[in-house]
Amino acid sequence: MRLMDNGLTSAIAANRFGLGARPGELAAIGGSGLDWLRAQLDGPAPEIGGDGLQSSASLLTQIYDLRRTIQAERMRAAAARSVDERQAAAGSAAAIGAFKKLPQLIRPVYLAEAGARFRHSVSTDRPFIERLAQFWSNHFAVSVDKGVLAALAGSYEREAIRPYVLGNFSDMLIATQRHPAMLLYLDNEMSMGPDSRAARNIERRNPGRRPGINENLARETLELHTVSVDGGYTQADVTALSKVLTGWSIAGPEAWRFGQRPGTFLFRAAMHQPGPQVVMGKRYPDTGYDQGVAVLRNLAAHPSTARFIATKLARHFIADAPPAPAVDRVAAAFSRSKGDLPTVYRALIGSPEAWEQPVSKFKTPSDFIVSSFRGLALPIRPEKAPVWLFQLLGQRIWCPGSPAGWPDGSADWDGASELLKRIEWADAVGQRIGPRRDARQLAPRLLGSVLSATAREAIAHAESAAQAVTLLLAAPEFLRR
Repeated sequence: MRLMDNGLTSAIAANRFGLGARPGELAAIGGSGLDWLRAQLDGPAPEIGGDGLQSSASLLTQIYDLRRTIQAERMRAAAARSVDERQAAAGSAAAIGAFKKLPQLIRPVYLAEAGARFRHSVSTDRPFIERLAQFWSNHFAVSVDKGVLAALAGSYEREAIRPYVLGNFSDMLIATQRHPAMLLYLDNEMSMGPDSRAARNIERRNPGRRPGINENLARETLELHTVSVDGGYTQADVTALSKVLTGWSIAGPEAWRFGQRPGTFLFRAAMHQPGPQVVMGKRYPDTGYDQGVAVLRNLAAHPSTARFIATKLARHFIADAPPAPAVDRVAAAFSRSKGDLPTVYRALIGSPEAWEQPVSKFKTPSDFIVSSFRGLALPIRPEKAPVWLFQLLGQRIWCPGSPAGWPDGSADWDGASELLKRIEWADAVGQRIGPRRDARQLAPRLLGSVLSATAREAIAHAESAAQAVTLLLAAPEFLRR
């Protein structure tokens, strides 16, 4: 593929496919943005580490222990109520004290995870891979506004997304559907087949009570994760897949007695709906856990999944209205390679359409924040990353509010009030660091050939260094990618 002006390709590579150029990065990219992106696909995906980062299993074990303490104190208070009011009051106070420890556990974990992710985004030398990791994290979204998900969202991304970003789509799909965060978020951990052994036992002990399945995970797997709402599935397919996924659960606090680590994935055979199931025209015999794996792998390989993923990638990286030739090219690569993601990415960045229409995508708040820190080399305190800023500008980390994830169109982010918030923050940044940054020199180094004469002129004639920084961050070319 022959690309246009080299200066333009370097700017597009850094700002559209990366996370915003750092000073000197466009010069380092040099003559070919495409080669720079291809080189980032070599080697394993980067890992994120840092103090305060724990596994999901470790966190769930601590949550289990706290919940057990809360329950024990409540029972002690209830038992003492008929005997001694003072003992009952003490028990209630102890239960409340234990309950308050739950957010004291969760909040520092969330801040540590979100801070580690942010620091990595700002400092990484492989920003294309980081953008891909965050794309997939949003595709397989969980949201921290539900239950204990604030403690698990970061470890979920580290355990079920990042290891597979340069792997195969079907492996990532299975890893996400098995992860405790997804099982809790979509309420699958207690989904029970109505004809399962566990359900029959419950009904035997409690006549008239018949446990059932939860369809949340199955529905989102079909609608949001694989074939899409236009992929040809029916309600019958949702029901069948939900039966297939019964028993996909999480090991409880006593699982260690049976050689299982608490807080890890556990297939509960007793809860699994027996019998074969038909999903999207294909019959799957009852092979327990493997039945679910077989369905997920076939969904991952479905032509509708290839087109859905290709469309989302083209929308995210190229334009709000994904160009049809690029979608066709990426979908074909997905199908031909059986979901090999590096092959898919090479088809994406090799599409001529990916290098046209510079600065066509309006940045999300996250993109704007990260690119500002990268471009201005803003300091980040090691012990306290500015996680609050994402919420201030409207995109709290791992909090899309629904399984659909954050929206990816410019119209979702370019409203007047949202723009005003960015300008106000840009002004505060300018006041704070303006005298220590020369925006006149930085602008072409960060935006390259994308920088317009109008923006260059406005920055050059700013009344002060502080105002020049504000004008750089508020420039249309900086607000877009």
